[in-house]
Amino acid sequence: MGKAKKRGFNRKQNGLYHNITRMEAVAEVIRMKQNNEDPEYLMSLFGLTEEELLEAGASYEDI
Repeated sequence: MGKAKKRGFNRKQNGLYHNITRMEAVAEVIRMKQNNEDPEYLMSLFGLTEEELLEAGASYEDI
C-alpha cells in the first residue's frame, strides 16, 4: 500500500485498517454490503467496480 492510501486510511478510518491489500479490501466491501453498511470509501480508494465484486463472490442482490 502506498503512502497516499495509508494517509487516507489514517485520516478517514482512524487507523481501522493497517496495510490492507486489494483482495482484503474486496472481501471487506462484500462483508460491508451484506451488513448494509456503506463501503463507498473503500470502493473509491481502491477503484473497485461492481463487476469485480460480483466476480469475487458477492451476490447480485447485495450489489
